[in-house]
Amino acid sequence: MAGQNNEQLIEHWKDEPAPLLPLLHAFHDRDGHLSEDALRAVSAALRIPLADLYGTVTFYHHFARFPPGMSAPRVCTGPVCRLVGGTELLEAMRKDGATPMACAGRCDEPIPVLTDHAVSVGATVEALQERPSPLPVANPGGLPECVFRSIRKEGRAGIAGYQKSGGYRALRSALSSGFPAAVIETVERSELAGRGGAGFPTGRKWRAVANEERGPKSVVCNADEGEPGCFKDRVLMDHDPHAVIEGMILAAYAVGASRGFIYLRYEYPQTAVILQRAIDEATEAGLLGDDILGGGLDFRIYVRRGAGAYICGEEGSLLNSLEGKHPFPRERPPYPVSHGFEDLPTVVNNVETLASVPPIIDRGGDWYRKLGLGDHAGTKVISLSGDIQRPGNYEVPIGFPLPTLLNEWAGGAPEGRTIQAVTMAGISGGFLAGDDLETTLDESSVRARGSMLGAGGIMVFDDSRDMVDVAHSCMEFFAHESCGKCFPCRIGTQRLTERLAEADDVGAAGPGDRADWAREVEDIGEVMKATSACGLGMAAPLITESLMRYWPDRVAEHVASRAS
Repeated sequence: MAGQNNEQLIEHWKDEPAPLLPLLHAFHDRDGHLSEDALRAVSAALRIPLADLYGTVTFYHHFARFPPGMSAPRVCTGPVCRLVGGTELLEAMRKDGATPMACAGRCDEPIPVLTDHAVSVGATVEALQERPSPLPVANPGGLPECVFRSIRKEGRAGIAGYQKSGGYRALRSALSSGFPAAVIETVERSELAGRGGAGFPTGRKWRAVANEERGPKSVVCNADEGEPGCFKDRVLMDHDPHAVIEGMILAAYAVGASRGFIYLRYEYPQTAVILQRAIDEATEAGLLGDDILGGGLDFRIYVRRGAGAYICGEEGSLLNSLEGKHPFPRERPPYPVSHGFEDLPTVVNNVETLASVPPIIDRGGDWYRKLGLGDHAGTKVISLSGDIQRPGNYEVPIGFPLPTLLNEWAGGAPEGRTIQAVTMAGISGGFLAGDDLETTLDESSVRARGSMLGAGGIMVFDDSRDMVDVAHSCMEFFAHESCGKCFPCRIGTQRLTERLAEADDVGAAGPGDRADWAREVEDIGEVMKATSACGLGMAAPLITESLMRYWPDRVAEHVASRAS
């Protein structure tokens, strides 16, 4: 929309569903930043008080307020990238106006640099190049897959290739049956649970929305994949976008929704283009719009890009952001199934969850359930990164042994090194180390070791890494991304960051006695877990808890060095 004036941009977007974010992006793309003139125009058009709009805009990391704005490089210095030269690359690009950004979801091929609408990756300035997401790693065990079963087929990202390999067959079957309840029954039988981290039963969520009488109802795809070490949703959207779209249409049919939104993280600009192309293809083919395939379903999907805020992966914050409000978490209850987008019944599902639905409807709930090992149902995509020979996305059966994934499928630690620790659930599950690495990848087994499987991001750290330094980096991320709504998280993440800092670091603080230090850190963590408003504040203390559990001697050295 380059070259359009303020009035033209506003006229185009103001009557669209969830207009604030796309309107801000339109001005941001046109000018490279959000000027005061642009904000005043948006404020007047959408009747948002200017002070509120300023507060919302400045909450996001990637909305630039002044030149050079979007043209200035942003370099990832997340937990994985900093280990392979992210900080050094940032310094090398300072002359170009480069600034740091939190984990950008390219942990499998660091280091990402975001400039305008392009993402380049490489360890040095000279090595940077723009390239597509790598395909998922082929399953070396020959085990059956669900979401990755056809993703490697040529042309799968386009509608012709998707339909050639069975795409939209489940939708046609469901619509021709005329029984939306049958879709929910099949999903319930599969025991599919949310793959974004919460693990709530998908069929139960859909049934709750279907039973609501108010409308219009919505289906929201949570594609704000901001957890460090997680990049599974990116590969699904980049290489199998129609699977996500078909999953959303099936959800809409099951619950009676007419509106769909894909809330996409800002750091995936290429993905936005791929998704919009797939939506246009589906619309042209009569798979989106009015009376889809003659089955009486009216449903449209809109892509809405975030602007850089980890907290928007939390469903309440996401919905507030989508509505143009300040993206704080919502109080619950009520839940989105009854009071979601615009306070109306809403399905909110993760990308992987929705991509799992078409094969489940096509092959049956029993088929999916039996993909798991033992009593576990289904599969999980694990994003593996860090000090591992073959990083990438692996689809494993729930209940799969972690050591087999790390050492056999992914090749183990780099030559001459051993695996010291891994993070779980991105970084939200803290660390696992020692004998606790002998776990299976299912929620109950991982939780029994004081962690959680969550969204399935696993970062690996070999025996050369200082785990206090790693923990400090993770806690810095949480402190930076805390929304600030509740003081236990806002203050607690900052205090824990200070206590993990080295003595000569700016902001280092805390007792110099080991017992006093541990007691204070434990107290802060307990308050955060008990009283924080959302999962960020509840999860962050797992970093310090697991650090003290596995590396007490290193913690003692750290505290002693601060006292000397």
